[in-house]
Amino acid sequence: MATEQAAKLVQLQPQAKVAAAAQKVAEKTLERVNRTTAIPILDRTLGGGLPAGAVVYIYADAKSMAEVFLYQFTQARKTYYFSNERHPKYVLRDIQNYGFKADSIAFVDIYSAYYITAQGGMVDNVGNEFVDAKVIEFTESNLRKIASETEGTMDINIIFDSFSFYLNLNVNPGLIKRLMNVVYETTKNLNCVSFLYGLKDTHEKNLENEILKSCDAIFDVEIEASSDKISSRISIPKLRGKAPTSEMLKFRVGDGIQIDTTKDIA
Repeated sequence: MATEQAAKLVQLQPQAKVAAAAQKVAEKTLERVNRTTAIPILDRTLGGGLPAGAVVYIYADAKSMAEVFLYQFTQARKTYYFSNERHPKYVLRDIQNYGFKADSIAFVDIYSAYYITAQGGMVDNVGNEFVDAKVIEFTESNLRKIASETEGTMDINIIFDSFSFYLNLNVNPGLIKRLMNVVYETTKNLNCVSFLYGLKDTHEKNLENEILKSCDAIFDVEIEASSDKISSRISIPKLRGKAPTSEMLKFRVGDGIQIDTTKDIA
């Protein structure tokens, strides 16, 4: 009996080693996968792009026009664009006005579901706890639908314009955290990239910090006004899976995002 057990162990050991080796190869392959942002200088700063499966929070000053980053990110790959603060047709118009192509964008129209009646009229749902909870469920159901339709595709974006919309809803914070978990799990399972656009100095701090903690990367966008000019800057203080950079990148909005590579001289 002891001899038979020893023989089985000898037979199983090579298989276990092969499985372990295959897992290590898979993990290393996954670590090397980067997703371009469609902004070359930003990709270079990120060491080749964002890690696959990253949830990115665009933490922005309301005056910075950081939504143009979102528009340019759509140029990298197929994008599911959750539009909740404006009708998708106006977002689409802005994207095209910057000269970007829109044929790879699929809009998820949260705005109409929340603000527009079946007859096409406007409705004031702000502060309605029942409706607010339902719009979170609607968002989650769309995420699950995307996951089922794109499973195995991997190279997609999911964009929330904005995530501040959800943080401002009149619901139990647990529902926001549940939505964040669904976003996170969907992103990891699809190995895609998700961008959450949020405004600074707008939300209850504890809840906002929970969201920032959950995200894999933070793009901190700020605007600085002096007596003679306005400067827009982006930094990346958090980047899981890679070393975050301490570099502040100046940018301006022209034909999309144009990052200034010149250095300030003291």
